[in-house]
Amino acid sequence: MKEETQSDEIYGHYAPPVRQRLLQLRRLILETARKNAAVGDLQETLKWGQPSFMTVKPKTGTTIRIDKDKSEVSDVVLFVHCQTSLVSEWRVLYPHLCFGGNRSVHFRADEPLPEAEISQMVSMALRYHLYKAPRTVS
Repeated sequence: MKEETQSDEIYGHYAPPVRQRLLQLRRLILETARKNAAVGDLQETLKWGQPSFMTVKPKTGTTIRIDKDKSEVSDVVLFVHCQTSLVSEWRVLYPHLCFGGNRSVHFRADEPLPEAEISQMVSMALRYHLYKAPRTVS
């Protein structure tokens, strides 16, 4: 992955507390991807004006986006594609977290980021196509 990406500049547009949280999320996403050999190459870009992370070679996962929470439920949000089963799976694993519909998990500024949970969720998203692939019965 390149050191400088087109999304690097976007972080400067956020207020300092939100920027710090988004950069924490970014670090967790990049670290999780690096630690997982099945993920392959990860590309950081902008989608809908939001920092986004997607697997490219091989295409093992679904896109992850992060942004400021505009609903004021929390300060930052991690989004995945709404047609995946990820958020419903995360709700079962982590009922103590705050979810938005079938596409997001929200993190409050007044609480520490749940790094272990985020790492697991990111790992699941970045490998989504691997474990959702049709399985053959022998």
